[in-house]
Amino acid sequence: MMRPLTRHGTRRTGMRAVATLAALSSALLLATGCGVTRGAQSNDMTMLIPNSPGGGYDQTGRAAIAVMENDDITGGSFEVTNVIGAGGSVAMTRLMNAEGDERTMMTAGLGVVGSLYSFGAPYKLDDATPLAQLIEDQEGVLVPADSPYQSIEDLVTAWQDDPSSIVVGGGSSPGGPDHLFPMQLATAVGIDARDVRYVVYDGGGPLTSALLGSKIDVGFSGVGEFTGQLESGELRLLAVSGEERLKGEGISDAPTLTESGIDLVFTNWRGVFAPPGISDERRDELIAMLEEMHETPEWQQALEDNGWIDEFKTGDDFTTFLQEQDERVATTLEELDLL
Repeated sequence: MMRPLTRHGTRRTGMRAVATLAALSSALLLATGCGVTRGAQSNDMTMLIPNSPGGGYDQTGRAAIAVMENDDITGGSFEVTNVIGAGGSVAMTRLMNAEGDERTMMTAGLGVVGSLYSFGAPYKLDDATPLAQLIEDQEGVLVPADSPYQSIEDLVTAWQDDPSSIVVGGGSSPGGPDHLFPMQLATAVGIDARDVRYVVYDGGGPLTSALLGSKIDVGFSGVGEFTGQLESGELRLLAVSGEERLKGEGISDAPTLTESGIDLVFTNWRGVFAPPGISDERRDELIAMLEEMHETPEWQQALEDNGWIDEFKTGDDFTTFLQEQDERVATTLEELDLL
């Protein structure tokens, strides 16, 4: 587990450089030679998921697959492969190694942008073949049921009084949404983001365990990954990061940050990519499949059920968006002395 990120713990050191190089080397070794091989006439496809089952990428990818299979949009079925490691960098390496494979796709988003920086990967998301942004997703501020913080105001007051006393956890690497959100929230309430004690967990499952095990004081992540714990009362939702409240048991009572007097709106996003080197014709076919999926009543229902924001874009619009997101992450990491 990575150490919390503090003012004195975020500078580059020789040990950090060695650790980062070792992590990236492990990712490359795990992903080498992992392209997908099929018969030439097969209509079946593979969807790579860059985190564990039940995580945000997994939920989004499986929802899209269910619609495409049920409506026979691709003319075949999907094999779902969860590729875990290095905050999504292992999965991204596998996608890049599948160059020219026209029957593989991968879900990715802001978290993978951050992990590629954190682990020093030699490529960016737009080095693959961008297909479509599917959704935006709100983040939540989560605490265990027995937390002394009954409201977002309680948490912010304690945080402002002593930033080092609050241990923050998130399910993404530095530069990912679960890291960017608390850093921007800290700045919005007058806390130096370099003083935030942030601990990385590899997805929503480990983050839930850390919250329930009192290893951290507060968690920042996509709300949809914690529906069960919120409904059961094991976790409480202090606030959500979007423009409107979310619906659902244990969720709808949580205010937005702006309702609570905090000038911040923050959203995560997820999309779909293909390997590099596929033909323009196949790229257009895959985009057309995702456009057809997006128009179905089933997908619209999935958006409502998961509290996702419909933010669909393809082609040059998506590529331009990716470049903006890359700059967004790089700027934040530079401000925190993490680049």
